[in-house]
Amino acid sequence: MLAAVAAMCAVVALPGQAYAAGPPAYAFDPGAKNVQGAELNAEASVLQPGAVYRSSIKPGEKLYYRVKLDSLTDAYVSAVAVPKSDGTVAYGDGITISIRDLNDSRCSSNSVNFGSGETPRPIAAYAHRTIGRSTSTTCRDAGPYDVLIERESKPASSPGAWDLELRFVEEPGLRSGGPTETAAPKDWPSATPAPPAVEAKKRTGGSSYYDATSLETGEWIDEIAPGQTRFYRVPVDWGQQIYASAVLSNTPGGKTDFVGNALTLSLDNPAQGHIVDTTLSYAGKSASTALKPLPPVAYRNRYDYGTQVSAMRFAGWYYLSVTLSPKVAEAYGEDPIVLTTTVQVKNEAGASPYEGDPGIFAVTGKDKELAKSGDSAPKAAKSATMQVVAAGAFGTGAVLVLGLGAWTLLARRRAAAGVTSAHQQPPFGGPPPQGW
Repeated sequence: MLAAVAAMCAVVALPGQAYAAGPPAYAFDPGAKNVQGAELNAEASVLQPGAVYRSSIKPGEKLYYRVKLDSLTDAYVSAVAVPKSDGTVAYGDGITISIRDLNDSRCSSNSVNFGSGETPRPIAAYAHRTIGRSTSTTCRDAGPYDVLIERESKPASSPGAWDLELRFVEEPGLRSGGPTETAAPKDWPSATPAPPAVEAKKRTGGSSYYDATSLETGEWIDEIAPGQTRFYRVPVDWGQQIYASAVLSNTPGGKTDFVGNALTLSLDNPAQGHIVDTTLSYAGKSASTALKPLPPVAYRNRYDYGTQVSAMRFAGWYYLSVTLSPKVAEAYGEDPIVLTTTVQVKNEAGASPYEGDPGIFAVTGKDKELAKSGDSAPKAAKSATMQVVAAGAFGTGAVLVLGLGAWTLLARRRAAAGVTSAHQQPPFGGPPPQGW
């Protein structure tokens, strides 16, 4: 029983305790494997599907990694670039990721930068090899493919390396009779709905995609400090639309110093592909911004030429991140400012188009429970582990109690029969006494 209790204490002391001292700049997935990018594609390390990796990239570097693909499966590789929070970035700084065949023909590419806010923050980009139904034969063959990540940094930017978090995921195949449309829908609800008629609740954001706080439709109150990024995730199923907005509260003291692009609200899809972002300026008074309306999640969105529509191509957890510029501290100090994030998910959920296990490209009943409770993925996993340990501790304690009860009952019977002596030993402590 003592061992079980100790195990419970060990579970409680998992890395989440770091929050006591304030969230870190970025919480990398603890299961990520270290990998080094190569300047020569022939020397590139192979990434495995379903795995997460950590790497880094210096200014101006072009680094290769490699994936092995079949001739049937759509595949996605994402890169989260994490600059030092105390560094500087310039307009246009960012990363480009592409997947290429061994003839250097590009399957797809995606570029993401820090925008006009010039605020160092985690940014995500993804590239994909999509088979589709086109007549093109480029990138359709089975075999090795290169993943190229390029960093753009202006001379005035901080020269230090940026950390990278890489993910490689494969999309499940379609079931027989699945979607047959080869064009994205053109007509869909594009008006921003009225705010939800619910009471605002407190919910603290995470510090990365890994520990993002789960949200459902509602208004969520948090605090955000200058230079900090808060992460949230929202389950969005097939046929559903997501709307999101952010409001930065006023600050006491009556100061009205203007800070342009003070806050950035960004949305990424389940494969951590960037969809859209928006910013607000701040002058000490309440200010708000909202993401532009996006189409309902649909498989055929991938056939649209616009990246924002194309990225709404599968169900799953959609990630919201909110960053407050460190420039706000120059005018309003280092103290956190109240942040209200409003999320709405509209429409009834549709059926999955996939054959078999959809993996991350689905919304499960468990996901809906997490969105209601607000748990992050690691918090939910820790709670499940504690339940198992607690059940084990209860079982061990029950066995000991039953054993002690049996020994006590036996001792009483022997005492009544006059067989107990000073030389006898209890039934769990040595050879059994006579008559046992």
